[in-house]
Amino acid sequence: MKVLVFSSKDFEIPYLEYANNKKHKLFFIKEALSSKTAMKAVGYDAISIFSSDEACFVTIEKLRDFGVKYITLRSVGYDNVNIKTATKLKIRVANVPGYSPNAIAEHAVGLLLALNRKLIESNLRVKHFNFNLNNLIGFDLNAKTVGIIGTGKIGAVMIKIMNGFGCCVLGYDIEQNAELVANYNLRYTTLKELCALADVISIHVPLNTDTHQLINKELISEMKQGVILINTARGAVIKTEDVLEGLKNGKIGALGIDVYEKEKGVFFSDHSVNIPDDNLLIALNARPNVLITGHHAFLTDEALTNIAETTIYNLDCWEAGKETENELTKKENTA
Repeated sequence: MKVLVFSSKDFEIPYLEYANNKKHKLFFIKEALSSKTAMKAVGYDAISIFSSDEACFVTIEKLRDFGVKYITLRSVGYDNVNIKTATKLKIRVANVPGYSPNAIAEHAVGLLLALNRKLIESNLRVKHFNFNLNNLIGFDLNAKTVGIIGTGKIGAVMIKIMNGFGCCVLGYDIEQNAELVANYNLRYTTLKELCALADVISIHVPLNTDTHQLINKELISEMKQGVILINTARGAVIKTEDVLEGLKNGKIGALGIDVYEKEKGVFFSDHSVNIPDDNLLIALNARPNVLITGHHAFLTDEALTNIAETTIYNLDCWEAGKETENELTKKENTA
């Protein structure tokens, strides 16, 4: 199968090539998929895209016209793909449903620890041989209340880790996991109660119509004063303006994000010379109690291996005339 890989990153290409083992003809380009770049897929049987690519109605129509039959995502989330249009036009779409929940959850914990214990500021001081400890006070996580919004695969790992720290863990999800309740002392509650009680809130939900800007001014007002907020899910789950206001008035004591509402066209590229014209991002980045990593949580050897292997597996299935269990268009057909 001839495959065009959009938004290819230097760090992932060796993983994809190794997993492919010369079975398919892979061609890599750095450009992201959009309605303007879709024409690059002329002559290809399939394309592979990342979470920053755009497969909207118009783009998918163009891909169909250009002869593309398959889209394999190198991500869990697929909010950037119009699945209904793909289904209607008989373009099959599959994702990587669980490449490494540990990678994302562990990164969330890293953000939390760095913010709570002010590790970035401490290290910056030491780099200048300043060993003053003033204003570096954190708190023990043991016995603190941690709220986990979204208790799926990643949220479940986060719950296990926080339980290991000796935290009281609260959960919110549309579906409850009895195993987490039984084994890790998780207590499910309403979203408002979780916000009212939690010293730390970590977000692990997909982006959809129900979760878009879920963390907004109204919900922030329910939160404990000085709460630490962590988001390694999707940027648009939080309303950035409202979170920034919460940081300014002290309602949010610290913010750790691996994703950003307007990250498209910014993350994954070097903008150190031409700083993005984004006042919200600039304002967040300027605050000492905000820690931003650029969609970096998935970047582990294990996760990259799983992403590459599943991406190639999806292609293998389609070439063999079989459905892959990761197929999203199939799910849409049965909905």
